[in-house]
Amino acid sequence: MDFKNIIIIWYNQNRRDLPWRNTENPYYIWIAEVILQQTRVAQGLGYYNRFISTFPTIKDLANADIDKVMKVWQGLGYYTRARNLHGAAKQIMAEYNGLLPTSYQELLKIKGLGPYSAGAIASFAFKLAVPAIDGNVYRVLSRIFGVFASPETSAGKKEFYTLTMELIDKRHPDTFNQALLDFGAMQCVPRSPNCLACPFNDICYAYRNNLINQLPLKGKRIATRDRFLNYIIIRYKDSTFIQKREAGDIWTSLYEFPLIETANQVEIDLLIIEPLWSEFFGKERLKILHSSQPIKHILSHQTLYTKFIIVEIDKPTYYLKTNYLKIPIPNIQDYSIPKVIDNFLAAEPSEKYLRNKGRSEK
Repeated sequence: MDFKNIIIIWYNQNRRDLPWRNTENPYYIWIAEVILQQTRVAQGLGYYNRFISTFPTIKDLANADIDKVMKVWQGLGYYTRARNLHGAAKQIMAEYNGLLPTSYQELLKIKGLGPYSAGAIASFAFKLAVPAIDGNVYRVLSRIFGVFASPETSAGKKEFYTLTMELIDKRHPDTFNQALLDFGAMQCVPRSPNCLACPFNDICYAYRNNLINQLPLKGKRIATRDRFLNYIIIRYKDSTFIQKREAGDIWTSLYEFPLIETANQVEIDLLIIEPLWSEFFGKERLKILHSSQPIKHILSHQTLYTKFIIVEIDKPTYYLKTNYLKIPIPNIQDYSIPKVIDNFLAAEPSEKYLRNKGRSEK
């Protein structure tokens, strides 16, 4: 079986027309590959166009303020990717004269670039015969060739790397890698693939042995935890208060409203006896305008239950003035904020209690 010829023929007949495939600019390819990690193509396309339009060169990205980078990225999730891109651009300017290195090993030294991204850039931009192995590729190879090693182990990654190096078209590694990626994304999909239309169905190990749903082998399920976030949206005249999240937790470098995190879901009568509530408001007069129902938001390792309490005050406390940034309410959209907050601000309670300039009724 000439695997590489068969999959390239399939690719030439079925390939997706994507803008980053019409360029050999390594910067554009790099941005596309980082965006497509943990993001569907349909969702990532608009972000890719907006990102390279805003930061057309590595130098532009390196010189940009991190808040602007995060704002352009807002809504994509996995914000570490955006911070790594910004840090890597600075590294490239400082250590590589503003140009992405042209070798696979040097690419691996760039902040945030792992084996997949480095392989994608090396093969797509520089035509180097190195694999670009993501979840799609693991699935295709494990099913067709009956690979029972887990791609989540070091030994498994090594086995898949060796197999791909044996299969790769050394004359056209870019086309071969793109073909594998598209085949996994379009044909050999995770659930209910159309095996009858597959060009490998006569030799596919998983198809012949009824193991489509068992391969590739899954790793251990990662334990998740529940968190209960209570955001206090403070209305003071036509202003509100926000702060930037620090490193070491979700949504690093994004902005948020004052937050009280509780061990369990609580109602407003219990929230107002939390110590932080007293820090926020002291003995100043306030009016609770709205308390939302919990909004469930699922992350990779956490499930968030987020409530929003809209409060109107006559005078901010010293604690608020010294620990939070006071901004005009309409300006909140100028800051990068988590998607769950952005969604709430676009909803009816926000329009009713925050957007209008008159005082709201309780």
